[in-house]
Amino acid sequence: MFGGIAAAVAIIFFVTAHEAGHFIAAKATGMKATEFFFGFGPRIWSTRRGETEYGVKALPLGGYVRIIGMNPLEEVPPEDIGRTYREKKFWEKSVVVLAGVGTNFLIAFLMFWSVFYFNGIDEPVPAVSSVVDDSPAAAAGLEEDDEITAIGDHQVASWEDATAALADVGPGPTTIVVLRDNQGITLNVDLAENENIAGVGFLGVTPQLQHNDIGVFEAAGLAGQAIWQGIGDTFSSLYQMFRPSSLASYLGVLGGNTDVPDEIRPVSPIGIVSIGSQATDAAGFVAILAYVNVILATINLLPLFPLDGGHFAVALYEKISGRAANMRKLMPVAAAVIGALFFLGFVAIILDIVNPISLG
Repeated sequence: MFGGIAAAVAIIFFVTAHEAGHFIAAKATGMKATEFFFGFGPRIWSTRRGETEYGVKALPLGGYVRIIGMNPLEEVPPEDIGRTYREKKFWEKSVVVLAGVGTNFLIAFLMFWSVFYFNGIDEPVPAVSSVVDDSPAAAAGLEEDDEITAIGDHQVASWEDATAALADVGPGPTTIVVLRDNQGITLNVDLAENENIAGVGFLGVTPQLQHNDIGVFEAAGLAGQAIWQGIGDTFSSLYQMFRPSSLASYLGVLGGNTDVPDEIRPVSPIGIVSIGSQATDAAGFVAILAYVNVILATINLLPLFPLDGGHFAVALYEKISGRAANMRKLMPVAAAVIGALFFLGFVAIILDIVNPISLG
């Protein structure tokens, strides 16, 4: 229960932080922001401070900051001339539209960094944790706690050395040297073909894990790698989700078929809260929330109007071409993007209610 509440609070914070990035950047570059809301639809609560109204709306599906002149069809009052988005320089527009995703990437980086720095990492070592039944390792007589020191002619000092040796030796007979009870033993083994990678030998052992504490800079490097991997995973997931077969599955959800494969399943805030309620490991929970920030930032970076990346693409086009973009022609694109996101969000909500995600 606590995990679910924490996930819900975290989502509200992430969305608010995203919009705060836009808001602070707009103020810093002299733009007028008249609204800062979490949610959409009817107002639940609001208050005015200076020229900005802050509040909460009924549908908790995101948030927004209203910046004068950002809506291309908006008529600007004479008193606001000079403080509109459309009048600002390219770099000022870029800072404003990218500040939200920058904030989410920063939050993700700090969360990943904290996980790596405070918890360390478990790295595989060339010592046997378990032996797969009916595997080449079992047939050769490898046992738990055996330390692999050589595969064929390759010396092994790390698990990376072991995997590289298996790739080089390939399927077929070879020898493996292990250290058992402080004695070196040479075993004959007939490596099988790896089912996942052709030409690589399959031994059939699980490595032991060694816990290592890491420093500030190593944690920063690992956090950056995690963000980069998250960006790639997000693009891969989007590709899978918009394939015709996936879209057909989503249409089936509307007809009552909620058996959607996990690899193409969209997840709503309800699903994230459900995942949070099942989490038992604090570090893993924080990593999941960091991943949510990466997904939010990456999707917003897509060069599709009216996403943040779309606004940046328009500003870049105007900078390069020297003329204003025809925003009326972009309205169908905006409608299609909003419609697609609404459709996926609606499907995700149905799935998360009817067929909740299980971590078990």
